[in-house]
Amino acid sequence: MMSDLILYTNPQSRGRIARWALEEVGARYEVRVMNYADTMKSDDYLSVNPMGKVPAIEHKGKVVTECAAICAYLGDAFFDAGLAPALTDRANYYRWLFFAAGPVEHAVTNNNAGFIPQPEQSRMFGYGDYDRTIDVLERAVSQYEYVAGDAFTMADVYVGAQVIWGTQFGTIPKRDAFTAYAERLSGREAYKRASALDDALMETNQLA
Repeated sequence: MMSDLILYTNPQSRGRIARWALEEVGARYEVRVMNYADTMKSDDYLSVNPMGKVPAIEHKGKVVTECAAICAYLGDAFFDAGLAPALTDRANYYRWLFFAAGPVEHAVTNNNAGFIPQPEQSRMFGYGDYDRTIDVLERAVSQYEYVAGDAFTMADVYVGAQVIWGTQFGTIPKRDAFTAYAERLSGREAYKRASALDDALMETNQLA
């Protein structure tokens, strides 16, 4: 029987973000490991995500793609887990979740690829320029213990993943604020469980 909640992923992908989010809400879920070389581009998977990318989740027959959307969706679908603020207290939650999904994601990937917009092009890009984006991100993770306030939320899963991986691989500078934030989040039990599960998949060669 098909599970009510399926994670389509690959341990060498942003699927690690979705796995962490699932571990945080404590939901039971089925994992389907997708292979870059074939299954990710198969007709079956393209009917789930026409982009041919992971992660995706399927919950009670409904598909959600894009990591920020998956985090937001799970926070609402499993509201009792306490990872989405009350509707009246979501300004910072939405602001920084989607700041990371838009300006940060684009600034970091463009910069890493060596694509540096000229100053006169900056208004064409949602992030303006890399340095400004990183400065704003630093202020965001410095203002409170967590990015949306004093409580950990799904925004921290997405923003935190960007900071943890960025500082690890050198796409985000190792400033004190980023290092402290990454350490707070990577010490969470759900993060450690999710990382161990994906690391185990890599060790058993269930990869693409």
